[in-house]
Amino acid sequence: MTNETEKTLLDAVPTQLFIGGEWTDAAEGRTFDVRDPATGAVIHTIADASPADGIKALDAAVAAQESWAATPPRTRSDILRRAFDLVQEHKEDLALLMTLEMGKPLAEARGEVGYGGEFLRWFSEEAVRITGRYGLNPEGTGRMVVSQRPVGPSFFITPWNFPLAMATRKIAPALAAGCTVVIKPPELTPLTTLYFVKLLVEAGLPAGVVNVFTTTSSSAVSGPIIADPRLRKLSFTGSTEVGRKLIAQAAEGVLRVSMELGGNAPFVVFDDADIDKAVDGAMLAKFRNIGQACTAANRFIVHEKVADDFASRVAERVASMKVGRGTEDGVQIGPLIDDKAVAKAVDLVDDAVSRGATVLAGGKAIEGEGTFFEPTVITEVAAGSDILREEIFGPVLAIATFSDEDEAVRLANDTEYGLVSYVFTQDLARGHRMIDRLETGMMGLNVGVVSNAAAPFGGVKQSGVGREGGLEGIHEYLSTKYTLIPAD
Repeated sequence: MTNETEKTLLDAVPTQLFIGGEWTDAAEGRTFDVRDPATGAVIHTIADASPADGIKALDAAVAAQESWAATPPRTRSDILRRAFDLVQEHKEDLALLMTLEMGKPLAEARGEVGYGGEFLRWFSEEAVRITGRYGLNPEGTGRMVVSQRPVGPSFFITPWNFPLAMATRKIAPALAAGCTVVIKPPELTPLTTLYFVKLLVEAGLPAGVVNVFTTTSSSAVSGPIIADPRLRKLSFTGSTEVGRKLIAQAAEGVLRVSMELGGNAPFVVFDDADIDKAVDGAMLAKFRNIGQACTAANRFIVHEKVADDFASRVAERVASMKVGRGTEDGVQIGPLIDDKAVAKAVDLVDDAVSRGATVLAGGKAIEGEGTFFEPTVITEVAAGSDILREEIFGPVLAIATFSDEDEAVRLANDTEYGLVSYVFTQDLARGHRMIDRLETGMMGLNVGVVSNAAAPFGGVKQSGVGREGGLEGIHEYLSTKYTLIPAD
């Protein structure tokens, strides 16, 4: 890619808020800069919304709700399908844009376009399959009609690490169900959402159905929206700490909530595992998206008989990984999102080493331009180390050992989180036991990636409530209505 290519693409990204079908400046005229984490350079300057802008966006969603809910399911389906086609048509632009604002390697960004686009296709198909039921009540005195209705205006707060997929995963089921939307993309990576909204408009989305504001004052702008009695749904993807606060705010209006929160995923390798497959799975589960994923394996819990072999093979692979700007050929590890992320990785590795851990590969921040951290493997991580309790969100693979199945389960479940787990074993019976025993909403058995638009994504415990994707995803935006009709 050339700098001219990047400039042409960035010039095509809107810089304004999108409210009521119009691109508009922020009410107070404020703007903020978006930077490339690989260089620190400003790549765009966009509108910085105020609380008044946020309420204006909600006004537009409320005004459009009745007509959008009454829009035939086939029409809603066709719009989503056209949006899917447009995303595929603009795959290279979307991928490059994500690489520029977030840092992930271009090959992975292309993968996210495919993954994120699938939510549009999947929910275009689900839009025409919203069903109810009809039947005589047990007493024979009337007919029961059970129908599904849109929940209503919905507010989405998305994270910076998957700029396209986190937007499509929320917007697609809402539109399919007949709900209008206000979305606040992240301050660090807002450009992909703005570009995607352009494609929604091109796909024929009516004015007011999706409204977007960007801001550096997230709490100040989001608070009045959440407190507004016209809002009926709140969906957030991000940290558990912020999720708790949003749930508390949503409780005042008894809003429907979907929360996809923090993770601390265990990656369990038994002594009978196929180590080659386990290593391949580890590279995907840990280093995809530079380790900056809620589904990233956080704690590698490896049987003591195979721990040394597993660690040496992983370290050999990790030591050969190419680090650099995501637009460069062959790069596998891009920058972390900001300086805070680098500092956190440094602190976690240093704490583990101070408790006796050994660094087999990497282990340090990379000096110079951008926010880079070496892909890292540490082993002999002691119980009580911060890295076993906190979500790493970086390219650091930390290995602890176990001696039997019960200990593996205890270590894996020893966390307040429960989003996803990974298990490698060739014993089918053991695999089924782990499905039952591990306290997570998702599990990969002998695989390192589980996400799929056709599958329900979500966790248990403090990893959140609700599900996105799958047959379950659209029901987050539907409410059940029962009507009784007299029999005579």
